[in-house]
Amino acid sequence: MEDQPRLLDLVRTRIRVKHYSIRTEKSYLSWVKQFIRFNNLKHPKDMGVLEVENFLSYLAVSRKVSSSTQNQALSALLFLYRDVLKIKLPNVDDVVRARLPEKVPVVFTRNEALSVIQRLDGSLQLMTQLLYGSGLRLMECVRLRVKDIDFNYKQIIVRNGKGAKDRITVLPEFLITPLSLHLENNKLLHDEFLSSGHGTVYMPFALSKKYPGASSEWAWQYVFPASECSIDPRSGTKQRHHVNEKRLQRAVKGAIRSAEIHKQASCHTFRHSFATHLLEAGYDIRTVQELLGHKDIRTTQIYTHVLNKPGISINSPLDTLLNP
Repeated sequence: MEDQPRLLDLVRTRIRVKHYSIRTEKSYLSWVKQFIRFNNLKHPKDMGVLEVENFLSYLAVSRKVSSSTQNQALSALLFLYRDVLKIKLPNVDDVVRARLPEKVPVVFTRNEALSVIQRLDGSLQLMTQLLYGSGLRLMECVRLRVKDIDFNYKQIIVRNGKGAKDRITVLPEFLITPLSLHLENNKLLHDEFLSSGHGTVYMPFALSKKYPGASSEWAWQYVFPASECSIDPRSGTKQRHHVNEKRLQRAVKGAIRSAEIHKQASCHTFRHSFATHLLEAGYDIRTVQELLGHKDIRTTQIYTHVLNKPGISINSPLDTLLNP
């Protein structure tokens, strides 16, 4: 199909103009290609709502994808038509998103959280402690930058989190010393990479043009960098990226098995546990909502299984656990 490379380039360009993440870019491009192949390489401008609905039905019935995956495919196609092709699909409101099943979040007990954490070491343990002690999402943790950790105020600034929102969450006092040592060691490695000519890092939102030298500054480096440099798929520049999130996922899964915890748990379970344990300790639900970055209080309410009590100051559940 001759138009396919050009169309994908248009999609890619529009995604980058809107500052979507590289993961969203790869996902949307994949869905557009699958949609075109499903319809025998017809150009999307020659198709409409019927083809979109048929594709979504195929995903649900034949491929048996989850409702969240089906909704992701729909979002990609709506982006293609509205933002790239500038085509308003008739009766687009009739394309109903799959209803997500209501699930009770899996939560560790305090002893289970400690048991998993103790089975890890080094930077993997530090990352897991931040997932639980600060309520970070997996990608928020691996994308954390040096400048966004405030040791004096004992807080972490999460930049461009889910929904492209910034928020502030608690930095466990227990982690101040080990995290400081971790950064000191990384600073030495960063200096070595700089001397070899590969000490730069990816800068979001075209900040590399506004601040040309910032990509090599220590403040912008990832707290948990990869051990080796890699090629940025957007710029083609050889840079030092953050650690691969799959490394932490595999380690946590292994620790859960080793601890003989028979729950469908993962890295995200630590975030669920952070919220639940704060509410159990009597912290106000709106305070927990702000720490988690939830837009709607109803999202936070899935963790409410204790009476709401007013919270004045925040102590991380990690500090309560390790410094009773």
